[in-house]
Amino acid sequence: MTGMPSSAGRDSSLRERKRLRTRAALIEAGRRLFDERGYHHTTVADIAAAAEVATRTFFSYFESKEQLLFPESDARVEAALAAIRTRRPDERPADVLLRALRDAAGDDMLSPLAQLRLRLIADVPAVQGRALRLQLQAQADISTALVAAYPDLDPVEAAALVGAFIGGAAAAVAALAPESGNAARNDVMPRRLYDAVASALGVAAAPPPEG
Repeated sequence: MTGMPSSAGRDSSLRERKRLRTRAALIEAGRRLFDERGYHHTTVADIAAAAEVATRTFFSYFESKEQLLFPESDARVEAALAAIRTRRPDERPADVLLRALRDAAGDDMLSPLAQLRLRLIADVPAVQGRALRLQLQAQADISTALVAAYPDLDPVEAAALVGAFIGGAAAAVAALAPESGNAARNDVMPRRLYDAVASALGVAAAPPPEG
């Protein structure tokens, strides 16, 4: 029958769902073990066993323990790049970046994994180093895209804007972290994050986050 998914298509979809479940299980196992035992006392083999997969399977998803702590970094950069690609004629560079933040300022930025990551960045050089490398690469990628999208934007100004945006968001998340356990405040935290970054970038009357 026409319109019915092929056997190969169904198999591919099943494999992808299984991959996503395994990846999520590894992330959750790592988060839980890091929280319970500490980063240095948790091995890759421990994480794999907790996720009920072989150790070699871990390395099909992550190259190291510290990479597991940053599973959403590529998606956030892509969200910023997508916002730049879909910019409206009246949007300034700062407006575009804030739209990307609005779309990302949900539970993941203030999740238990994010809170654990903040604690480990302060104490574990390997995690701190990966965070810095990811931040620098994100700044370079987003700055390059902004300059391409706004030919009149000076590259130095673009770099400063993106640095202020990424650094401001990271600092605001860290400042909000102590409040993350207060369920009564969780609903307003994405808005507070958005407003704080908008204010730091000098953008007045920022539109409220959608959702």
